[in-house]
Amino acid sequence: MLVLLLLGVSATIVLPNIDKGLRDREARIAALNLAAVARDLRSRALSEGVPQALALNVPQNSYLVGKSRDVRLPADVRFVSIEGGEPTERDVRTFYFFPNGSTLGGTIVLGAEASAAYRIRVEALTGRVEVGRADPS
Repeated sequence: MLVLLLLGVSATIVLPNIDKGLRDREARIAALNLAAVARDLRSRALSEGVPQALALNVPQNSYLVGKSRDVRLPADVRFVSIEGGEPTERDVRTFYFFPNGSTLGGTIVLGAEASAAYRIRVEALTGRVEVGRADPS
């Protein structure tokens, strides 16, 4: 009976942490994928000599790569905040990547409910894209 009690108590402690870890992993993967797309757009702008666009659609929880490919974030992952870029429509912010390697710059924060948030920072002058954990504040 004591063994079953210990198993029950440990399950109530461990299972919520596993769920939180899975949500945290989803947010991290979504942030890394978005950063990879931004890097690819910067590279294409440099090689093709044509500006490239990344449009973030907050209400639809998705982003449009170039003018053709719409990518949806996982169900639990949301845009926490978006700074920079250019507002092109209501609740849509577009980040442009120019042929000289520069961008409009800004910061995008993605997160899942009750898990860590991840920050994607795009530097304006160099176009460098960095991913890291966002501050909890």
